[in-house]
Amino acid sequence: MRRLTILSLLVVCGTLGAALTPRVSSQSPAPPPRRGPAELLRLSVAAEGPGLAEPFRGVTTKGEVEKGLFAIKSTGVSTEPVRKAAEAFLASLTEKERVSTLFAVDDEEWRKWMNQSFYVRQGMEFAQMDETRRAAAFGLLRASLSARGLTTTRDVMRLNHTLGELAGDNFEEYDEGLYNITIMGAPSTKEPWGWQLDGHHAIVNYFVLGDQVVMTPLFLGSEPAVAHSGKYKGTAVMQPEQDQGLAFMNALDGPRRARALLRETKTGNDNVSEAWRDNVVLDYAGLPANAMTEEQRGQLLSLIERYVGTMDDGHARVRMAEVRAHLDRTWFAWIGKAEPGSVFYYRIQSPVILIEFDHQNPVAMRHLLDPTRPSREHIHTVVRTPNGNDYGKDLLRMHFLQHPH
Repeated sequence: MRRLTILSLLVVCGTLGAALTPRVSSQSPAPPPRRGPAELLRLSVAAEGPGLAEPFRGVTTKGEVEKGLFAIKSTGVSTEPVRKAAEAFLASLTEKERVSTLFAVDDEEWRKWMNQSFYVRQGMEFAQMDETRRAAAFGLLRASLSARGLTTTRDVMRLNHTLGELAGDNFEEYDEGLYNITIMGAPSTKEPWGWQLDGHHAIVNYFVLGDQVVMTPLFLGSEPAVAHSGKYKGTAVMQPEQDQGLAFMNALDGPRRARALLRETKTGNDNVSEAWRDNVVLDYAGLPANAMTEEQRGQLLSLIERYVGTMDDGHARVRMAEVRAHLDRTWFAWIGKAEPGSVFYYRIQSPVILIEFDHQNPVAMRHLLDPTRPSREHIHTVVRTPNGNDYGKDLLRMHFLQHPH
């Protein structure tokens, strides 16, 4: 088996950037050298230790968690389809596979995810599943995500195969089956539990308590963002997030646009809340929504829904109601130019949601693109719940206070 059983580690990875224009070279470009299992393990261990050195606190603006933002309550949206799908997935596994896939609901395994391809992951890997197990695993994703969210996640996995093709058919490190599922806690109607999908450019954390759902941290991206050749030619991801973000920035009038702009020059990677950044301190910056026109506020909400809508439709509506309740404390910030074809970064931040979009420098495609420049062919997006409720941890804390285990 390709994956090894260890405590997983994370490193803040470099990513892909730069327009899809080949590097100028007098020789045929060579893909990055292949890395053996020992090197992958070494990189994983080197990342995880520092990443987990601090106890979980959550994303904050000043280093202190704002209290009273979240509560245990009924949403009126059933999670029964998700519970049944999780039980069906677990039933498809052997006893040995269940042991390596099941963790306690408060296990640190939640925090052991990483975007990079080298990370040695826990759980059941799609590449190791037979047809029955694979159908059950996708059934869990289908029950939990919207149709759009499922399509995007599946396409990210497909584009990882495309990356393997572009990296000299290196399917040991890049392929559509190299994604793992773990289950935290026993699927239940009353007790807290959840599941995680972890792999290169696709991480979904899905916490459930009764009929409440917290689906962050969520990481979706790709290198390349569009398959121009190969088995999955024509597959593309994160283009609406890219185009809608650019359109919103350009919809701002001059003074508001100037206020949203943090920096016009973009020379590298700007995401700050990726793997191992559970406790990042990030102050509000840019243009606040309370300084926008009503039309602009509506456009901002539409952009946020583009990300929130990865969840199943019912829980996405619940989440958007939470976002709207804090709209006056929501900020939009931009780095880079805002012209057709520009590379850029943008951030949407409030007490209850943090969204980042970033065009990044090439990594596995650095033999095909200028590695010193961000590219539209390498996109990272992250969605988080600030102030201690990533992974549903604030809800879990309150549950344990009410029901000591």
